[in-house]
Amino acid sequence: MKTVLHTATLFYYDGPQVFEARDSIGGHYVALLGDLHEGKDRYLVVGVAPERLRQFRSGRLDLRSLMVESGKEEWYLAATNDLSQPLVIEPQRTRLVDSGFLPDDGLVLHDHPTDEVTLREARERNRLVLEVSTDPPEAADDHRIRLNTLVGLLSRIQMMVKYAYRAALKELSDSGRSSIDETGAHLLDVVVPAAAGSFRVLLEEARLPNRTLDLFHHSELTRALKRVDALFEHVSSPPQTLATLKENRGHLAGAYLGILRFLVENRTSLRYSWADPTFAAPSSHAVSESEAGPLVEVLSRVANLGAESVVLLGNFIKFDRGTGGWGLLVEGRKLSGKIKEGGPSLDGLVVGDRYRFSCVEEVAIIEGTGRESHTLYLNAHEPA
Repeated sequence: MKTVLHTATLFYYDGPQVFEARDSIGGHYVALLGDLHEGKDRYLVVGVAPERLRQFRSGRLDLRSLMVESGKEEWYLAATNDLSQPLVIEPQRTRLVDSGFLPDDGLVLHDHPTDEVTLREARERNRLVLEVSTDPPEAADDHRIRLNTLVGLLSRIQMMVKYAYRAALKELSDSGRSSIDETGAHLLDVVVPAAAGSFRVLLEEARLPNRTLDLFHHSELTRALKRVDALFEHVSSPPQTLATLKENRGHLAGAYLGILRFLVENRTSLRYSWADPTFAAPSSHAVSESEAGPLVEVLSRVANLGAESVVLLGNFIKFDRGTGGWGLLVEGRKLSGKIKEGGPSLDGLVVGDRYRFSCVEEVAIIEGTGRESHTLYLNAHEPA
């Protein structure tokens, strides 16, 4: 008995009409809804080559051609009312072309195949794709980029996407958030290390998106990228960009400012393009080195633009006068922070007593590692 598991709905109309599936060893299949059989939806299933499946996803190959070509030697029927469970597929002995289960000619997922690399890759991979390009000085005479530059740029982009995703989720109702699995939803994977021309990297969302609703159900990550687009909308106008960042004050603004500073320090630019498979055209933005400089100058004047307020309630456990470091025991966890020059004094606080610390949290990238460092700076305290 052979089984496959539904992995992505490719076309939906009152239910999954066409979907992709995998078997236990990673083989690719396409299934097409046929008729009812003993009260269950019956599907025509054929095994397909990954490259031909990519062409179908992008609109360069119609479904009938894909199935006829792939089902010459073997094809299957399956019946189910629950695509969340493994689907038993039964091999058939008759010729597929004589079965009556094939679709009409010309059924494609996208009416207009595209030459845009980002959109074509998004459709073929059936995932959101983000293309990033930059022009560091070392790429002027040769197709290369320093490792620290690449790691630094991609780490900062990932951080910005993460906080854009978190900010976007805050706008959803509690019921909307409860239906979304937030674990790792902001993560991106590098799928093409570099492309010709200026140094380009192609990334895709790391987690397979939930496309069980309909063909036009965008990836959860589109919420984050649309918010990122808003930050880059007016890079030639520092005042307009500042107004947008004030609306996104906190770690998202800090991540954006971190990217701009990185561009200035490394004398490079940033261009990006992204697309969901359902898009008609990709979304693209850019910021040059000459635009990044004035932006950094204006945005850096705003105090705590990239910090978020944090209130801690716990027991005071330590204070280092030399470094300004302090510690607080909060619900069994030891949290530590610092006091900036001119900040509040901790003289008179009693170790073991309970206090409320009002802080701001700043986030930065640890160079060479891609990891984030979080620092709490104390603004005020009071007994609790």
